[in-house]
Amino acid sequence: MYKVKVYVTLRESVLDPQGTAVKNSLHTLSFSDVTDVRIGKYMELTLEKTDRDVNEVVKEICDKVLANPVIEDYRYEIEECVAL
Repeated sequence: MYKVKVYVTLRESVLDPQGTAVKNSLHTLSFSDVTDVRIGKYMELTLEKTDRDVNEVVKEICDKVLANPVIEDYRYEIEECVAL
């Protein structure tokens, strides 16, 4: 069994209006040392072991469902878990 942590963020070239709004709010609250905010998504998946390579499975899931590869980047971490 695998636990996969997936992080999806907008590409650097894509404007992030939500991040800009958070940054402006932080500045209003006197956190002027914050220079940029980018908003993203975090997901955890639990996968059963199969004959397929787990990296291939995760990449396919990210490309088809979790991220829009045109405007978003993703990275992931895979941990092998012991089933109880």
